[in-house]
Amino acid sequence: MAELGPQRRGERDYPMVAREGWPIVACFVLAAGILTGLAWYVLGSVGGPLVGTLTGVLALWAVWFFRDPVREVPRGESVVISPADGVCCHAGPGAPPAELGLTGGWTRVSVFMNVFNVHVNRAPIGGEVERVEYRAGKFFNASFDKASEHNERCGMVIRSGSGERVGCVQIAGLVARRIVCRVERGAHLERGERYGLIRFGSRVDVYLPEGVAAGVRVGQRMVAGETIIATLPAHGRSQGREGAFAGSAHGVEG
Repeated sequence: MAELGPQRRGERDYPMVAREGWPIVACFVLAAGILTGLAWYVLGSVGGPLVGTLTGVLALWAVWFFRDPVREVPRGESVVISPADGVCCHAGPGAPPAELGLTGGWTRVSVFMNVFNVHVNRAPIGGEVERVEYRAGKFFNASFDKASEHNERCGMVIRSGSGERVGCVQIAGLVARRIVCRVERGAHLERGERYGLIRFGSRVDVYLPEGVAAGVRVGQRMVAGETIIATLPAHGRSQGREGAFAGSAHGVEG
């Protein structure tokens, strides 16, 4: 079922914890309170503080996992930025998923997120969302190259004001079991705007048009909304802007 995102807000207008995490954080806090109370009742002053400390740490981890910090988004219409926090695990040629309808040669930049990274995803460029496609799949370790083809994923294509198309694919990982994409076809995203989230370790792939080289290297740490991964040519001269799209598109929370 589609879930439309909120009206566009400023970078500092978002809550410190992503709204997708509120129910989970609430469950952790409630469980911590109940378990601590039971421990005090059953184990007394010896077990109560211990259980309270352990469950409290888990509740704080849930808050930390769903944190949504403010980022300083670079300016420049041709700039492509990282959509995710993590480590670059691939920067080179790569074929986009077939459902995105992107043909020709493309460069793939993959960002692997572990459970300690910020998991809120941001738009790599500004422009119109031309396509959003969800595909069920497997749950291999997201750092494996085969995850691009076989894992559960949700991809979108954004067309910039100069006509360049860039693909962006959220990929579920070994323990990730939920991909959230807040946008639908026809939406307009600003560069660095929050558009989704993946829970508990995952990956995001960015597909750059032919002729656009990746400006990052494998092993480099990436910061969503801040790290520049490439620069698009002026006036949309790359082959990535060519080609028609077919098929339905929809917003997904899978």
